[in-house]
Amino acid sequence: MTRRVCFLFNHEEVHQIAHTLPVARQLAVAAPDISIDIAISSASQERVVREFLQGAPEAARLNIVRLGLGQPLEFLTTALSKIFPARRLAILARNLDYFSQFDALVVPEFTSTLLKSRWNMTKPALICIPHGSGDRSVGFSDELNLFDLILVAGDKTRDRMVARHPGLADRISVCGYPKFDALDLSRKIRLFDNDRPTVLYNPHFDPRLSSWYRFGPQVLEYFAKQDRYNLIFAPHVMLFRKAIHGSLEHRDLRFRGHVPERYRHLPHIRIDTGSDRSIDMTYTLAGDIYLGDVSSQIYEWLVRLRPAIFLNSHDAAWQDDPNYAHWQLGEVIDDVADLGAALGRVEANPDAYRAAQEQARAITFAQSDIPTSRRCADAIAGFLTSRA
Repeated sequence: MTRRVCFLFNHEEVHQIAHTLPVARQLAVAAPDISIDIAISSASQERVVREFLQGAPEAARLNIVRLGLGQPLEFLTTALSKIFPARRLAILARNLDYFSQFDALVVPEFTSTLLKSRWNMTKPALICIPHGSGDRSVGFSDELNLFDLILVAGDKTRDRMVARHPGLADRISVCGYPKFDALDLSRKIRLFDNDRPTVLYNPHFDPRLSSWYRFGPQVLEYFAKQDRYNLIFAPHVMLFRKAIHGSLEHRDLRFRGHVPERYRHLPHIRIDTGSDRSIDMTYTLAGDIYLGDVSSQIYEWLVRLRPAIFLNSHDAAWQDDPNYAHWQLGEVIDDVADLGAALGRVEANPDAYRAAQEQARAITFAQSDIPTSRRCADAIAGFLTSRA
């Protein structure tokens, strides 16, 4: 009997696609006996998927399926998604019969676990390839226990998952970071017509943890008034997706605010609040100094070891907290008034945190002569065979 696998992309944005789509391609090559669907839930997702698959000979084996809601549910849930993930939930609820046809559903997020916890589905098996390899507590939540297989980037993530959920030990496989297979990591695009050092400011969207709400306008003003550095302002793509951000975990709610127009026309500042360049590592590969808070993009930054500075905008006692492990990879400052001095220290000693960054990269991303996406594909094929 033919086994069936669905790779599901069910999000308002497209940033999760590169984390699992390379695995679908490799699975099509490695296991021709497996039937593979790519289920997308928006026009933007379909565009990105088709661009990624263009010219790939194995693309003919990947069946792209568009999951929709129809009007007026589409209109209603899209509006409500500005506050909570209403459309994602509706897509799941509307397509229960479709999902039940598969032996496995591969996802880069946790919302899909509702298929088990809310709708009590025993089929398909749920396979998670997390999008990102960061340290925030949300990546280690109880929803992990609902997955039948979890493919993680490195020992760091596996060890922390098992420490919190010992029962997961036999369900986690360390395979590497599939997104790296999808991109040219050697490129560095010239974004400015000068030779100044370029700072990438990459705040998260979390209403408690992000530096944007308290420090963001001050950071933009600092760089607008100086002539020593270029600035790329490229926050997490979800920051400007919503006007209001809420967190059940931290019981916090914040208005996002806006970027004053005057910053958008300065030649040494580039503002990007959500284009494809914000998710394809263009900016993480182009920058010289990282400035951020809790985004997992700091680990993608480590593809090439470079200095980092972190903004502690919420008075975190971070030193011994695993949720802030990445703050060991650069200087942490508590006030934007200290930013100029911190940048000066970075330029004077750019390798101050190099050893810590090398160690973090090694435990975050497992290395192998076999491409990550192939390792993930083999793990999925082996899992299906074990359940046959």
